[in-house]
Amino acid sequence: MDSILDALQEGRLFELPEDDKDHALQFLAHIIEAFPQIPTGTDIVGNVMAREKSMNTALGRGWACPHARVDFEEDLMCVVGWSPAGIEYGAPDGVPVSIITMYLVPSNQRNHYLREISIMAKVLKSSPEIDKLPSIKELNDVRNYLLDLIAASKETVGPDARARMIRLQSKAAMATQPVSDLSGLIVEPVSIIAGSGMRPFALTQNLELMNFIESTAGLAERLDMDGSYQNGLWRIVRRSATAYQGSRTVFDCIALMPAKTVQK
Repeated sequence: MDSILDALQEGRLFELPEDDKDHALQFLAHIIEAFPQIPTGTDIVGNVMAREKSMNTALGRGWACPHARVDFEEDLMCVVGWSPAGIEYGAPDGVPVSIITMYLVPSNQRNHYLREISIMAKVLKSSPEIDKLPSIKELNDVRNYLLDLIAASKETVGPDARARMIRLQSKAAMATQPVSDLSGLIVEPVSIIAGSGMRPFALTQNLELMNFIESTAGLAERLDMDGSYQNGLWRIVRRSATAYQGSRTVFDCIALMPAKTVQK
């Protein structure tokens, strides 16, 4: 489960506020698509959704493990999503899914992926820590829960992994929502207010991002229809949408941009 440890260390753990399976999968797949290592035009979203239609990726006990296989060579990577309410996923045991670990599986990492999934399956079957999942209420507690599971997968925990877990645990009290560096990505939380006859209104600490959103025609419509928008440097990914009176909608989003493009 070393890829999950990497994801925790690099800030790739996200809360999924919507309990819709397709939206959750598309959200995580869009994040993978935004990684700087991914060649332009790689359709991770389509890859994940097509594979899910052919085979349900729920593992049981509140976990699911979708993945996208790609032909280029890169490291095995994953992003982790947590649903506080649980997602109706069609799991074999009927339990709603709370943890989704979505993997990018390059052509040179397929054996590594199979080993990691095998270890994960053993942990899910035998570890008593699994039963704590329904009682978790905070993202920080999810991080600690995952660290406990990684520690239970003794085959993968060597001295280096233990050292990294100690560093992560020492940061457990830190806030879970600030801007993170996702292996070369700048990530900004942003709320977008949109409505009929009005231009989008962005709530963000990033002035460049605010100007981008408020000057981009059709952005809110794309978020509503496709769940994401990309034009230029920024990729905006919808986490949830709430409708209000006056035909106004508030989109809770994250915005991603390769760190190397940031102007100093």
